[in-house]
Amino acid sequence: MAPCKALLLALSLLALWTPPALGGANDAEDCCLSLTQRPIPVSLVRGFRYLLPKDGCRVPAVVFTTVRGYQLCAPLDKNWVKRIIRRLQRISAKNKRDSS
Repeated sequence: MAPCKALLLALSLLALWTPPALGGANDAEDCCLSLTQRPIPVSLVRGFRYLLPKDGCRVPAVVFTTVRGYQLCAPLDKNWVKRIIRRLQRISAKNKRDSS
């Protein structure tokens, strides 16, 4: 009788278990929880990427990577953020032209 109860318990637990949504759990780890409002010196930034609602993030942001490898979240709509992005894009375009 005991093996029957154990099997029933195992089947019940299996029925209650639901797998995580594909891509949902890991994506949230990459999202910004807070944004820095203080301008970051351009000389400290080496790269950037966007985190948007379509990526599964509630807070849209730009993530700047510093020369030391730190990642700083910044708001999309600030002028200092746009200025850093333009500068990084110009540097990237120049490097591509020079390597051709």
